[in-house]
Amino acid sequence: MERSTGISLSKTGIEPLYKQLFDQIVARILSRAFPAGYRLPPTRLLATELRTNRNTVVRAYADLEAAGFVASTVGRGTFVALDVASAPPAADPAGGGLPWASLVASSSKLEVLRRSQRFSRGGPGRDVVNLTQMQPPADLLPDRLIRRCLDHVMQTQGSRALGYATPEGLPSLRQLIVADLARQGVPAHADDVLITTGSQQGIDLVARALIAPGDTFLVDAATYAGAINVFSLAGARLVPVASDAEGPEMAALERLTRVGAKGFYLMPNCNNPTGAEISAARRKSLVAWSRRACVPLIEDDYGSDLWLGETAPPPALRALNGDVIYMSTFSKKLVPALRIGFIVCPRKLRPVLVGIKRTVELGTSLLLQYVLAEFLERGYLRAHLNKTLPEYRLRRNALEQALMRHLPPGMKWRRPERGLVLWLPLPLGVDSESVFEEALRRGVLVGPSALYEVETRAERGLRLTFCAEPAERLALGARRLGEALRAMGKPQRRPREAVELQAV
Repeated sequence: MERSTGISLSKTGIEPLYKQLFDQIVARILSRAFPAGYRLPPTRLLATELRTNRNTVVRAYADLEAAGFVASTVGRGTFVALDVASAPPAADPAGGGLPWASLVASSSKLEVLRRSQRFSRGGPGRDVVNLTQMQPPADLLPDRLIRRCLDHVMQTQGSRALGYATPEGLPSLRQLIVADLARQGVPAHADDVLITTGSQQGIDLVARALIAPGDTFLVDAATYAGAINVFSLAGARLVPVASDAEGPEMAALERLTRVGAKGFYLMPNCNNPTGAEISAARRKSLVAWSRRACVPLIEDDYGSDLWLGETAPPPALRALNGDVIYMSTFSKKLVPALRIGFIVCPRKLRPVLVGIKRTVELGTSLLLQYVLAEFLERGYLRAHLNKTLPEYRLRRNALEQALMRHLPPGMKWRRPERGLVLWLPLPLGVDSESVFEEALRRGVLVGPSALYEVETRAERGLRLTFCAEPAERLALGARRLGEALRAMGKPQRRPREAVELQAV
């Protein structure tokens, strides 16, 4: 060989040698060290220089050609085929002439959307303790298990996994979800299941199917901000339903029987943001009311499997009535980046949802559906939960212990037995937005009740998540929150009955 290529191979590297060689040659092509037309060394000579088997070089060259980086000609050799010469920078286009303020749809200017933007900002510096992030932390993500599944899918399915998916979703994944739901006591058939791109798309599909501008839609007085946004964009007139210790107040629902509501969205196992659970008796009452009033129930079980207590939740609404629209997601209990959720829907509604999904999206990622199906098939989900749930209990306990040490006297809360949030009621006279601002100045990010309200008269409080930060950071966040509350002065205490309702 006339001159060295500068390529070396690590015999103890994690990647196979042919993959190391592939990556190094690609890097030289992209950096233009190997320009277009450059002749790569013959496989035998490069193998001698690298002191490796010739088959390693042959395989790397074959992969380079298959990927389009090089071209080989019998009798002439292998040449770089990719031209990466940089083009001159494009000039900024002229703009500023269109009246965008008047062109943008009025629905995009809704107050609830501005509210979400207002409370999504971070604090000064990098040391902000984030008690709003509701997703698994990096150290609890099953990256190695996901990689095993991805490698297996590519080896066994190849290009079949890289096309468009059907709107309904991968049949094998739907079957596996049905089996997993059976473990949780939720009856379903594969034909009832519709795979969605996260549960957020599930909410959007239901909104598009049921809501016309001006339609009445029922939600909890404090509910998921993302659902408020979607229903509002659909043009719904949202009506909040107050709750007592067992769930939505039946007297309030009876008064709403004749308003023509198109649906009632609720989270029976762990409300977001309050973490409240609907009792078994109240679930039966809700199903009976739904039948009488002809108002469908939308059951969002986003916290499926996230049990921090000793007992399982009461039967799902879907288990009590086949007309309940049940939805869930793998984002909270597994991996957010999978972006896979699902809807279990009544048979007559399913074609409507499938048609809408086909219109707004060409199917949830087929590759990721295959990966999740492999993950479930291998039994990895149960093992993953066995690892993560004890850690979430530890973090919940750490946050509670720190709150007891640092909060002003008299503040109480209900211990979360499911899900990943702790709801901290605020005393009368304390504004959640003001606490949000003061806490942010002190380096802790919290979720104010104003973010989760349809009307500002919902109960005042803060949503604190305990999954994303480690125990020591949760303790720091609790101390900073306590400092923020004390800095705001001593507020009026809650009435006795309200305090007892939220007591530990």
